[in-house]
Amino acid sequence: MSFYDQWSAILIAAIAGFILVFTALIATRILAPFARERAKGISYECGMLPIGRNWAQIHVRYYLIAIVFLLFDVETVFIFPWAMTYLSLAEFIFWQMILFIAILSLGLVYAWKRGVLEWK
Repeated sequence: MSFYDQWSAILIAAIAGFILVFTALIATRILAPFARERAKGISYECGMLPIGRNWAQIHVRYYLIAIVFLLFDVETVFIFPWAMTYLSLAEFIFWQMILFIAILSLGLVYAWKRGVLEWK
């Protein structure tokens, strides 16, 4: 097999993909309704005019909740594959995972004690 035989399907798929995307962008530009109105520049388009300024302060607690969520979301990314292959792993890896879970549990306890998980 030559080089071109191996990569010809990928090249054809890439060209077809570019053509489809380009055609969709051109069709959208031609067929979609386009109107220049002052209301289009408003960030809130539900039929009601916004009241006040469009800047709002967000409490830091929301960011803390997001960080805690990401922490435990990443934990599941590591624990799920470990649990699927648990029986074929060495005992050393089991104790490493126990240490990992203990460190994350300490983080949860710390966040709980600091009141990050309470909605007031």
